Amino acid sequence: MEIIKKYRFISVFSIAFIIYSCASWQKNYGKLRILPESQNEVTIQSLIDKWDDYNIYYSDKYEGYNPRATLGIMFDPKNNETTLVGDRWKKVEDQKDLIEMTKWIYSNTQYEPWLNEILGPDGRVYGYLYYSYGFVTLKMVDDNTMYVFNLEERHEEGDGETHSSI
Repeated sequence: MEIIKKYRFISVFSIAFIIYSCASWQKNYGKLRILPESQNEVTIQSLIDKWDDYNIYYSDKYEGYNPRATLGIMFDPKNNETTLVGDRWKKVEDQKDLIEMTKWIYSNTQYEPWLNEILGPDGRVYGYLYYSYGFVTLKMVDDNTMYVFNLEERHEEGDGETHSSI
């Protein structure tokens, strides 16, 4: 009977440790929440219309500035204390390019794009991400800065050619 109690204690302790480890790991990462266009005041069109209120960056699969190769667009509000950063995100130069980029995401990825809120571990909104495919990693740098990893290209196998999308 005492052996059963000992194993039960070890099992409960192990499960508690695993849960604690997972919870502490998640406090360093952000998450995305899809914004349904029909139920929200923030839409891709409203972000385009108020583009001066944001630092806007895009991710693509090429070097240089190319609005016709956009995989995703990140909107970092200027009027809050949070900041979005990333090594390979490029600054959008004007509103005309922003409009063109939103149209090209579907063409490049062949998936319907959606708008997401970028949330910190505490649920605070850091900005928005408009993209159509793939897993996005968001890591806290400090209390007010979130690092957004570059959107990954997807490589498919089959015909010997490399096809890519987010």
